[in-house]
Amino acid sequence: MVTADVISRDRQTGDNFDEGVHLALGAAGYLERDWLPESQGGFSAVQRRIWELEIGRAHTPWFHWGTTAMVANAVHDFGSDELRDEVLAKTLSGHYRLCLGFTEPEGGSDVATCKTRAVRDGDGWVINGSKMFTSNAHHAHYVFLLTNTNPGAPKHQSLTMFLVPLDAAGVDIQPIRTVDGDRTNITFYSDVRVPDRYRLGDVDGGWTVLRTALDAEHGTGERDESGLQKIATMTEHALLLAEGLDAVAGSGATSVVGEDSVAYRLGRSVARMEAALSTPGMYGRVAIATALRELSPELMDVQGASGGLASADLDAQYLFRLGVPMGIYGGTLEVFRNMIAQHALGLGRPAYAPAAAGRS
Repeated sequence: MVTADVISRDRQTGDNFDEGVHLALGAAGYLERDWLPESQGGFSAVQRRIWELEIGRAHTPWFHWGTTAMVANAVHDFGSDELRDEVLAKTLSGHYRLCLGFTEPEGGSDVATCKTRAVRDGDGWVINGSKMFTSNAHHAHYVFLLTNTNPGAPKHQSLTMFLVPLDAAGVDIQPIRTVDGDRTNITFYSDVRVPDRYRLGDVDGGWTVLRTALDAEHGTGERDESGLQKIATMTEHALLLAEGLDAVAGSGATSVVGEDSVAYRLGRSVARMEAALSTPGMYGRVAIATALRELSPELMDVQGASGGLASADLDAQYLFRLGVPMGIYGGTLEVFRNMIAQHALGLGRPAYAPAAAGRS
């Protein structure tokens, strides 16, 4: 299913998505079993762990299933019966894909500073605004869109969530390329009209709807008791780093692997990678991204100018480029470090005020 042609095409497009693979997994029932809890026919803890590992090891163009599943959860929990009937069955069969519309061009990581406006118009809403990093929008059918419905209210009390059909009049999707070659999008919403049935949750109650999705994206939800749950978000990227390390150390791509200094550097890199892979939750999110950013230059240096990994699809310079956006996806590393400091360690909020006069 995940052939060399699929992987090559995905690397060329940067989509992290292949419709043929996605539909095949849906037809086999894997999407539904991954989404459902075990009590309702989903994977058992052991099956889910095997599934996640094999998906990563096969280099499956897969990252956008996580966002689709996240939005499907919101539709299930906050959508009307009519909306659930419209969306969920086709999502689990693979025919519908869902994406996230949170970040705005000038909003940074604070999604609550939302300027995209939704204004009530009779039985529906008119939406105007724009969103950055709407990854997979060009393959998706709906966007989980954060809007501001009450500009005069405090920012966390002014938000409303919608599931907006991406084929609606007034939606424009434009591509953006990231440094690692991936494609994301900027999306524009110009007088987009949607019926009220596409609203998720209460008017001005969008923060409650959004929080569950953000917890899943950040990897800060409650862990199960089996010990088999994926230890942190984006461990798939660490698996790519592990393959890169193995290739450098074992392929004979460089004649200096046997030298003590190189062996030490590779051994240190393996130890850091294993520590990152063993770090749970949002701590792991930071550890994995940091390891990818800091260890990929080591691999490039060990290989030298003429070096290349055994797999032409996974060379060190690609891992280096991948590490840059990984520290941004789902929130920057600085945001995660602040979350750890405030919510896990009990430290105060950071003070960004300029230094007092006379002090440096």
